[in-house]
Amino acid sequence: MSNWFFPIISLPLVSLLFTTTSYANSDFQGISDTFKSQFHSQLKKNNVPGGAFVIVENDQILKMGAFGKRKKGGSLNVNTDTVFRLASVSKTFAGSLSTMLVHENKFSWDEPLQKYMPEFSLADPKASREINLGHLIGQSTGLMPNSYDNILNANGKLKKIIPKFSKLTLMCSPGSCYSYQNIAFSFMQPVIEQQTGKSYSNLVEQRIFQPLHMDTASIGMDDFLATKNRASPHIKTRSGFKKVKVKPNYYQVEPAAGVNASIKDLSKWLIANLGNNPEVLSPQLLAEIKTPGVRTSKELRRREWKRYLDDAHYGKGWRVYNFEGEELVYHAGWVAGYVAEVAYSPRLNIGMAMLLNGESRVMAKLGANFWHNVIKQQAKLSKEKASQVAAR
Repeated sequence: MSNWFFPIISLPLVSLLFTTTSYANSDFQGISDTFKSQFHSQLKKNNVPGGAFVIVENDQILKMGAFGKRKKGGSLNVNTDTVFRLASVSKTFAGSLSTMLVHENKFSWDEPLQKYMPEFSLADPKASREINLGHLIGQSTGLMPNSYDNILNANGKLKKIIPKFSKLTLMCSPGSCYSYQNIAFSFMQPVIEQQTGKSYSNLVEQRIFQPLHMDTASIGMDDFLATKNRASPHIKTRSGFKKVKVKPNYYQVEPAAGVNASIKDLSKWLIANLGNNPEVLSPQLLAEIKTPGVRTSKELRRREWKRYLDDAHYGKGWRVYNFEGEELVYHAGWVAGYVAEVAYSPRLNIGMAMLLNGESRVMAKLGANFWHNVIKQQAKLSKEKASQVAAR
């Protein structure tokens, strides 16, 4: 296991709202420095209450920083241990845990969901039997996108939502089209709990958080509210950002949106996904979760990303992008008052994550520009190396 306890070097900055830590030098150090400045200026320009970011290379942190306040108008600064809600970035943990259990023969991807949830049914009984566990984790059930999220948004209870699936018909056969879900994705939870005899949250804690020393990570609203160093949610209004209460609705779907973590925790998650903790995330697992499954053509129209994306698919709890010719493993998340983004390039050995406690599109712009600059820098380095070899 990599040693997580790096010596911390604090860099004093003019702004007392922004703190940064650097741990390594690399070919991408300049890009990391530039990103820090952009992160600071763009959050300030857009009046985002607070946020944090990290950039890693292999098993080292290139740059990690925090900006702003935990609560608008408050006195407490966001720091690298401040906990945010990860929203749909939670799916990356569910994909990895589910894949671990498949490799341990607890269940298999081709098993029907009804084997574990006999109460699950659709309008067509035959279609009900065709949805398997691989379709759940790969977002290819064939259900209408975001089925019954509207009821979940209104804080409808999951036990009352599940029977409503019996009214639905599929828009395509399972496995043949992209069908993003939160509720159906989280049907992996009863499968996991039945086959392990442990709660989903305890299993993620034991199999991922603890061995990776993700010390501030948790699952669920109670643990989040019990965390003193946490970021409050803010929604965008015509008069600016407004603080709101933490909503319980999406905490009902733990695999889809239940994880809380700090940016320091996400640095450890990225480093593990770059292959540096094989005893937790094996090479076989890492290869499987990023194997492209169903094509996600809708992603190619993302406003800030579309100029860079050549193709897009969903793997197992992760999106897989062809970003200017490079494989980029990615997921973003949004839940009332928070946005999150995490991505890494397996070939370039670079990862980056951001967390904000205010709903803002600035995150997508920052992420797309960062990866464009990384790939441009790599192309420049490769060209210089080729010229040096030719000159010998």
